[in-house]
Amino acid sequence: MSRDREQLLAETFVELADTLVAEFDVVDFLHGLADRCVELLAVDAVGLMLADQRGSLRVVASSTEQARLMELFQLQHKEGPCLECFRDGRPVAGPDLALARPRWPLFAPAAVDAGFAAVQALPMRLRDEVIGAMNLFMHAPGQLDDNGLRVGQALADVATIGLLQERNLRHQEVLAEQLQGALNSRVAIEQAKGVLAERLHLDMGQAFELLRSQARVQNRRLAQLAAAVATGSENVADWADTRPSR
Repeated sequence: MSRDREQLLAETFVELADTLVAEFDVVDFLHGLADRCVELLAVDAVGLMLADQRGSLRVVASSTEQARLMELFQLQHKEGPCLECFRDGRPVAGPDLALARPRWPLFAPAAVDAGFAAVQALPMRLRDEVIGAMNLFMHAPGQLDDNGLRVGQALADVATIGLLQERNLRHQEVLAEQLQGALNSRVAIEQAKGVLAERLHLDMGQAFELLRSQARVQNRRLAQLAAAVATGSENVADWADTRPSR
């Protein structure tokens, strides 16, 4: 492992561990986890699902729009590695999606059409409690080596500990409430992305990056700013000069 990667890995674990002692923005935290997994692991995109109050999986974060759409595809068609991983609480590998049609007759060809050739799902778990799953997508066939799997699972485990941290989520009903809040935030974020994409002529990925950047500049929660954009109470015309380049 290179020195730069070692440093990034150490910084990532410090950031994740920080959720144990300080309030944190769940949605931004999970998007940050997805981004760091792409930086640290030999993967090209990441999607994250968490269980809602009824135990049903919902998409809460992704590193790219394509990953988000593939996560939604799994939920809509009730098929795919993330669902298997959450159900069984164990990693699920699909090293060559071109050959995985017998296992996932709908998901495999859809993922290939989206540009993905391999997938690895890791459970978000603490002991016997599984609260979600993390999907790692790759553009070329293959799979993570043992070290990559250990790092990926460690990141998922530490993030899970943060979400289950005793100060905020000691009781199951509190866990469900906070996770449901994250899911509700996604609705506002998707609406805000649509507004920004239309008004500033951005694609959905650029719209989200602009929204996230503005939340940090304004020191506001991502979901709070998204709701303001979606309802029209935030003037986004002033954001035009800070929009990301294509």
